Amino acid sequence: MKHRRITRRRTAVAGGAVAALVIAGISFQSANATDSTDRFSVKALTAPAAGTLALSLKADLGASEAGAYYDAAAKALVVNVVSEDAARSVREAGAEARVVEHTLAELTGARQTLTERATIPGTAWATDPVTNKVVVTADRTVSGARLTQLRQVVQSLGSKAELKRTAGEFKPFAAGGDAIHSGGGRCSLGFNVVKGGEPHFITAGHCGETGSEWSDSAGGAAIGSMVDSQFPGNDFALVKYSGDTPHPSEVNLYDGSAQPITKAGDATVGMKVRRSGSTTQVHEGEVTGLDATVNYGNGDVVEGLIQTSVCAEPGDSGGSLFAGDTAIGLTSGGSGNCSSGGETFFQPVTEALSTFGAEIG
Repeated sequence: MKHRRITRRRTAVAGGAVAALVIAGISFQSANATDSTDRFSVKALTAPAAGTLALSLKADLGASEAGAYYDAAAKALVVNVVSEDAARSVREAGAEARVVEHTLAELTGARQTLTERATIPGTAWATDPVTNKVVVTADRTVSGARLTQLRQVVQSLGSKAELKRTAGEFKPFAAGGDAIHSGGGRCSLGFNVVKGGEPHFITAGHCGETGSEWSDSAGGAAIGSMVDSQFPGNDFALVKYSGDTPHPSEVNLYDGSAQPITKAGDATVGMKVRRSGSTTQVHEGEVTGLDATVNYGNGDVVEGLIQTSVCAEPGDSGGSLFAGDTAIGLTSGGSGNCSSGGETFFQPVTEALSTFGAEIG
């Protein structure tokens, strides 16, 4: 049956600069023929395949694994480890091993310190496997005593953390791919899903409350109602369509075509992604961090987000983050805009689907 597309009006998402993923000094083949690493070759992988291998190695290596990322230029998975024995296991699996200073437990401890001593509106932090640090970002609203406090906490963490500034302001992108409207506000539809055999869609939790009605045009007739909304802490919501007409799983590309979505997947640092929203339409970039904590300026805190260099703006909230035919995230918020750049954060789709008991239709 034909899909009723949620309006052609869509919003944009704010973004930032693309992070370089090739580390100086790392080579995929030793020049020394007697080096034991020569016996193993690095597999060329797609980003999704690299993510699958990263999860497998994480389970096998346990505490010896210290994060991983996808080297898009080399099409290879790079895995951080803290011992040579673990490095050998990584090489045997076909990934590039990189011995680093800090364990994941140490970086997790640094994040806990930040949560306890630096939960300041306008700040965010995420573990960066490329630098083997927790990268803390402060937006333009953090100044004076609060900035001094933040700097002191970061400095106390030594080489486990670093502080950066962004010219924008961290905020949820609610002004609200297709535009959806409720009570005068506008957001973007994330992905069509199925729950209990009935059609639904997912979007950002900060867009509305449980029980709110949504339409595909400003002041238009309701096409569905929000049956569950979770924000802050998480940032996802489930809307049940009125009626039982199936809605195809696809993302509007704003060029007269759509990207079919066949499955949901997890993000990997270095993964190339695109975002569709009703304000700024389609933009692309890459994943720069995982498990990010964002302290939005209004005091709301959201954890477990995907950090990216994709741009977005108000109204893009809830919109689709995807890689090929794989659903990756829902637009939450960030800093900047599609003219000046900034960071944008996304709620992982897999967590939303698991919580709601839904699946890509």
